[in-house]
Amino acid sequence: MECTALSTGMAESDVLKALSQIIDPDFGTDIVSCGFVKDLHINEASGEVSFRLELTTPACPIKDMFEQKANEVVAVLPWVKNVHVTMSAQPARPIFSEQLPAGLQKISNIVAVSSCKGGVGKSTVAVNLAYTLVGMGARVGIFDADVYGPSLPTMVSPENRLLEMNPEKGTIIPTEYLGVKLVSFGFAGQGRAIMRGPMVSGVINQLLTTTEWGELDYLIVDMPPGTGDIQLTLCQVVPLTAAVIVTTPQKLAFIDVAKGVRMFSKLKVPCVAVVENMSHFDADGKRYYPFGRGSGSQVVQQFGIPHLFDLPIRPTLSASGDSGMPEVAADPQGEVAKTFQNLGVCVVQQCAKIRQQVSTAVTYDKSIKAIRVKVPDSDEEFLLHPATVRRNDRSAQSVDEWTGEQKLQYTDVPEDIEPEDIRPMGNYAVSITWPDGFSQIAPYDQLQMIERLVDVPKPTPTPA
Repeated sequence: MECTALSTGMAESDVLKALSQIIDPDFGTDIVSCGFVKDLHINEASGEVSFRLELTTPACPIKDMFEQKANEVVAVLPWVKNVHVTMSAQPARPIFSEQLPAGLQKISNIVAVSSCKGGVGKSTVAVNLAYTLVGMGARVGIFDADVYGPSLPTMVSPENRLLEMNPEKGTIIPTEYLGVKLVSFGFAGQGRAIMRGPMVSGVINQLLTTTEWGELDYLIVDMPPGTGDIQLTLCQVVPLTAAVIVTTPQKLAFIDVAKGVRMFSKLKVPCVAVVENMSHFDADGKRYYPFGRGSGSQVVQQFGIPHLFDLPIRPTLSASGDSGMPEVAADPQGEVAKTFQNLGVCVVQQCAKIRQQVSTAVTYDKSIKAIRVKVPDSDEEFLLHPATVRRNDRSAQSVDEWTGEQKLQYTDVPEDIEPEDIRPMGNYAVSITWPDGFSQIAPYDQLQMIERLVDVPKPTPTPA
């Protein structure tokens, strides 16, 4: 007697094969390999298939496309009569949460909005970007890092305009407006600070690290202008995922922005977009560029930043900044909101791509007993011998800080040593835990300089 029902294994493999046709454009990999397909249930008798697609951010700009395609590719299977797809999001964990202050441990992505020049509309971009991401379904916070001239209290109007302290924990509870958590020195009852740089760095550090942000998909950091002590402190206290650069068409703005891009580059923070504010206005059916053209595209070309967005000179954009209601919330269908929508999609996609690159940059391949390295933004992959990596540790435990003398001897490291754990540290290094309990910080730059494995070992067969 012929069995007409498919075996469950066959049916499952049919469904997964069909779903693997759908490629995630951010990761360049199919959704099955990305691990998005969850809770797959098949009832062959009734031809019913149900599953859940779990994405890495609730703000995924193409979640509707994923849902529609998943329905289509599975429905085509000859034995399938009914497809039920549900969508969910499991935000990516912070890249190295254990080493972060408690308040920052549940934030998936931290994005700096920076101009390095005052008066170019950086805060306008930061605030409207935050509210765009909320509209896309993400959980968002804004940290206004300007202590000398905080903009947030003017640009948003929460009912509670004072930050509260949790007296038991000594932590700060953010205030909230239209679904975005807010922290600014302007809400600390102080107004604007008159103090020297080192004190300001301390205040910013305290505000940022003692705030109970809770679970956030994106924390937008509105950076103060400049490239000095405060900016460096911020970049060192938090692992920034990416930066968005704001400029205006003038040559002077370009010169300052170039400094900022170089600062982020040194700190290994990828700049993912340039926003050229006040670029043009339309009148009598013509478009005018009063400040000239090309500062934004010059930044894009010179520094290889992938995306450029233009914002018009618009009284409403400025007025909404002063009214306490962000433009994208006041006019969600307008031209400005559309530009911010595109910027929001860009930020979501680029952050996902960076996280993917960072999470797979350095891995241990047990089958060939070698460390695989593929540094973000590089097409080259190479192999390192674990013992060589361990012997090249440059920390104080291995090298005398004063004399430069090598304390860790070649023979101290067994030839067959294997790493126990490799974890990313921000965008620039990994932390490798060895069997003796030693935790080695290995920057990508250093790994690229180490002697590489040329004779690749043959894979050892895994025990059946």
